[in-house]
Amino acid sequence: MININKSLLGCLAITAAVSAAVILPSPSHAAASKAVVQSASASQTGVIQASVRLRDKPSLSSNVLGYVKAGEQVKILEKSTSYFYKIKTSAGKTGYISTADKYIRVGQASSGSSSSNSSNNGSSSASKPAQSASAAIEKVIKTGMKYLGTPYEFGSNRNTTTTFDCSDFIRQIFKEGASLVLPADSRQQGSWIQSNSSPVYSVDKLKRGDLVFFMSYKGSSSSAYQGIDKSKQRITHVALYLGDGKLLHTYSQKAGGVVVTDFTNSWKYRFMYGGSVLK
Repeated sequence: MININKSLLGCLAITAAVSAAVILPSPSHAAASKAVVQSASASQTGVIQASVRLRDKPSLSSNVLGYVKAGEQVKILEKSTSYFYKIKTSAGKTGYISTADKYIRVGQASSGSSSSNSSNNGSSSASKPAQSASAAIEKVIKTGMKYLGTPYEFGSNRNTTTTFDCSDFIRQIFKEGASLVLPADSRQQGSWIQSNSSPVYSVDKLKRGDLVFFMSYKGSSSSAYQGIDKSKQRITHVALYLGDGKLLHTYSQKAGGVVVTDFTNSWKYRFMYGGSVLK
């Protein structure tokens, strides 16, 4: 009887050992399982906060493939630069969008509760992008004001802030203040506004923070500009409109480098058009 019990206990021990070997993964298998989980969690999702352009390359001067609308959930494939995510839309289209917080919120998935919150507060979805753009513009202006008095240099080095020409100054303050890199010269910036914004051809319709473009100087009187077809003129200067008839810009050493001036006299005569970078 004792021998039978010993045999039975031996069989049970062997069975338990075999079961443990089958059920419990080896350390290498456990590590592999963990690696799979980490790989899956590495791909991020994002929720679009405001309608944003989908581009074919990570550049503001690249082609626009279309728009990704607010509320859409997208898959973030990679962060191509500090300013662009490569994404895949819910429709399967791949492209690049801005990394700015006003356009995308990373790590959140859309849900019924978030949709319900939007519908319960009808004004929030429309007002949030506007408030964000307004805050960004104020940050751009604040950045520009800190450079007051910085010397003017035509063709200034785009990699330094010791001197500026007009387009370099505009490019720098949007880069710092809004994490957006505009084209390098005033004509390209003007083309960017034409392609990506809604150009404004009346001074009275300009908004605070708009870029403003000018033709070459012909004289200080209005008669010097009569009969000129401005649509055929070449952009020679860009400034930032502050509102209340004021411009923030730089255009000569004699004027004192980066300055705030009145938007009057020849500036108004030379005005071609303007437009918003941020919406």
